[in-house]
Amino acid sequence: MRGLLKSLRPLHWSKNLLVFAPVLLAHETSSDALLAVLLAFTAFCLLASGTYLLNDVRDREHDRSHPKKRFREIASGGVAPLTALIAGVLLIASGVAIAASVSLELLWYLAGYALLSLTYSFVLKRRVFLDVLALSALWTIRVLAGGVAAGVEVSDWLLALSVFLFVGLALLKRYADLGLHTAEVNVVPGRGYMPGDRDLVRSMGVASSYLAVLVLALYLSSPKVAELYGSPRLLWLICPLLLYWIAHMWFLAHRGEIQDDPIVVATRDPASYVVGILIMVIAWLAVQP
Repeated sequence: MRGLLKSLRPLHWSKNLLVFAPVLLAHETSSDALLAVLLAFTAFCLLASGTYLLNDVRDREHDRSHPKKRFREIASGGVAPLTALIAGVLLIASGVAIAASVSLELLWYLAGYALLSLTYSFVLKRRVFLDVLALSALWTIRVLAGGVAAGVEVSDWLLALSVFLFVGLALLKRYADLGLHTAEVNVVPGRGYMPGDRDLVRSMGVASSYLAVLVLALYLSSPKVAELYGSPRLLWLICPLLLYWIAHMWFLAHRGEIQDDPIVVATRDPASYVVGILIMVIAWLAVQP
């Protein structure tokens, strides 16, 4: 049971906090909206854990040749594949039921997430750059689902920011993973990348990440910001903070200190917490008249 719970990867549930982004950015504080988003968060956590189990069963042979993933419970034999399959199906069904209780539209987003997640696990994760686009889409779907659950429109600005930022984070994840393999390996097992692709992946990832900051800067110049914030110029302080955080994460990956999903790593990183708190304080001050 302990091994099964570990295989659910509860630390990865932090990525599902993205469903709260539309509510926070739209300053929507009604209890009904917050409850709906909380239920959406729960549904995504159950669904994500279920797909993780199915993915680990599917990749157990490849994981056994990976320097870190070979210690996963299913790959190491700590959890039987059949047990993981049954638990995965039950978790996915529970997530679907919760999403259906919120709205049919949220259920469609959850179904799209599940379909893309399974397609990623079985096909796309072995295709160069398509895997990155799929990961970015999975993170962006969470943002869209949060807007649907709360009845809040997700702006084009938020979508553009999400796409560039999440592509950058997905490439950061690939860059860190490639650093775990020696140059003698022709192709990384279970992936379409070669260790020699690492420099190219880094270049694309840094460029995409900084494009996200550019999108944020353009958004801060838009009339919409003046409608939502009493002191909109304060929000410009977020740009250097985001630039710092992106550089910080890439330095960690370059030094071999990231061996997991970047968002999960950020939940254990003191600098990320400091940046996050400062951004929230700046946003709160900017709201004040």
